[in-house]
Amino acid sequence: MKTRREKEINFEEIVFDNEKKMSYDYLELPTARKTFFAVAFASFILISFVAVYISFLNFSKKEFYKARAAANVTREINVPTYRAVLVDKYGEQLVKNKSSFSIFINLSLVVNSPSALNSLTENLADILEVDQAELINLINNADLEKSNWIALARNISQKQAIDIKGLNYESLRVVDDYEREYADPYIFSHVLGYTGIAKQNTITGVSGLEFQYNDLIRGKDGKYVFFEDAFGEVLDTKVINAPEPSSEIKLTLDAEFQRYFYKRLKSGIEALGRNSGVGIAMDPRNGEILALISLPSFDANAFVERTRSDERNYFLTNSSKPLFNRAITGIYSPGSTIKPLVSLAALARKIVTPDTQIYSKGFLEIPNIYNPDLPSRFVDWKPHGWVDAASALARSSNIYFYLLGGGLPNTVPSWELVQDYFNRDGLGIDNLNYFWRKFGFGEKTGIDLPFESSGFLPTAEEKEARAGDIWRLGDTYNVSIGQGDLLTTPLQLLNFISSIGNGGKLYKPFLIKNSKPQILEDYSDLKDEIETVQKGMRDAVVKSYGTAYKLADLPLDVAGKTGTPQTFGNKRLNAFFAGYAPADNPELAILILVENALEGSLNTLPIAYDVFNWYYWNRVLESKEAADFEER
Repeated sequence: MKTRREKEINFEEIVFDNEKKMSYDYLELPTARKTFFAVAFASFILISFVAVYISFLNFSKKEFYKARAAANVTREINVPTYRAVLVDKYGEQLVKNKSSFSIFINLSLVVNSPSALNSLTENLADILEVDQAELINLINNADLEKSNWIALARNISQKQAIDIKGLNYESLRVVDDYEREYADPYIFSHVLGYTGIAKQNTITGVSGLEFQYNDLIRGKDGKYVFFEDAFGEVLDTKVINAPEPSSEIKLTLDAEFQRYFYKRLKSGIEALGRNSGVGIAMDPRNGEILALISLPSFDANAFVERTRSDERNYFLTNSSKPLFNRAITGIYSPGSTIKPLVSLAALARKIVTPDTQIYSKGFLEIPNIYNPDLPSRFVDWKPHGWVDAASALARSSNIYFYLLGGGLPNTVPSWELVQDYFNRDGLGIDNLNYFWRKFGFGEKTGIDLPFESSGFLPTAEEKEARAGDIWRLGDTYNVSIGQGDLLTTPLQLLNFISSIGNGGKLYKPFLIKNSKPQILEDYSDLKDEIETVQKGMRDAVVKSYGTAYKLADLPLDVAGKTGTPQTFGNKRLNAFFAGYAPADNPELAILILVENALEGSLNTLPIAYDVFNWYYWNRVLESKEAADFEER
């Protein structure tokens, strides 16, 4: 038992006692109202600024930061879409798509490791049969701001795809793809063209319609993403944009007709020991191209399939230039096929009348005032006697067209050469230039194919600037029969001949079926003059003296004009035929060119005969029978 009571410690008493011992030299007062409002106002301004900036980021920079955030956890790969299928006017497929594979690489996984990149590209180069440097160069030029994944190779084979998968590289993905497949590639290659690999290994059109309508044909690639964790493990994949292929595109080409035309032209040229030529067919009623052929041709599939590099190299380096589209890019002296234009122009300018007769004894001599003993002689290909507008075209008399184009100097008595009205000044080079341009020469026709040429139209000023020599009468004589410096494309020639056949409407040629016909020039007001030229071209076929008389017994009426321009310093002959049928209401116009022909225009007529004959039995007659059946 305690003898003494222990005192208990009380915490509150201790604090109270200590406070009593303390002395204070300050006084606690409430916060001033001004200070409170100042702090509140500053807080409001700061919060408002943060709110506005957050709103700005959400609305103005939403997509940017969304993409930045997504890039940290996702990877995007393009899903290639199919290019549009191209079909002929009857729906036959001319180019389609077949399954293939592409290899994509994730650069973020390899660019920081030179040894890994070298090993990967070395293995890929062996499988893909390409240079390792080519792959490294593609990787170095990649745009990493758009995506870490780029297409390293397109259109690889199934075996290559399997071999690449077998490498088990985390940075590689093999993706289902497609490549173009061209039906009868040699036959259609210059029209359809082919595709190739562009920047960043995208597929693009390189030539022909594939190039001309690339944006329309290619469609829109899709995208899929796969989500990764921080360790690069794929958590999920998702398609964010489905591929959008373009719709089927219908062409004006008649595939069956083009096949026949191609084979007949090729066999005809090869029988002469030659390999270069052109065949074009169009509808004079609207400008639709039914067939377009350039020989020699090439296999478009060789430029699509990776394994055919030797064939590609052959086509690219061959001296006969198989990739060159002679139908629209080649320029040639037109020879006598230009004579219908000269006749039409001379009739329009009242140089002659349809009945004016000019005498051809086989040559025309123009006195040389500087050396009377050496007159200038301009030859005809044979003596024709007296010819008028129609018979001069049918016979293709050079003398007649010399006088129409260049006139007749006063030193030559006109009564010896001309009967009836004649303006001895002739058209002259300025008038010829006017009508050349009026009828579409010297300018592109506007056909929907790339790399078309304009041709070349000589002028007195151009010759003087180029050659340092004046324009002479002989120059006008030469261009009046399609020789000299005048150069045209085969398509320009055919388009003009078509306009003669349809009565004076020069259409823009086109290859897409749903295009609206477009008239480039309407000279149908020259109705009487056109009819005279039409008669001359018809007589060229039906008259025994006509240069195209071999076509007289065809089952449909044909009108046409032959031409045999001299080339390579008069050492070679090109052969032309251009004509249309039926003569009174044409629905087909064709042009045939044989380069370096043996017998001039005679070499084109058997080909023209068979082409017109095929068209009659397979198109004209079928249309008539179908119409008769519908009436019944």
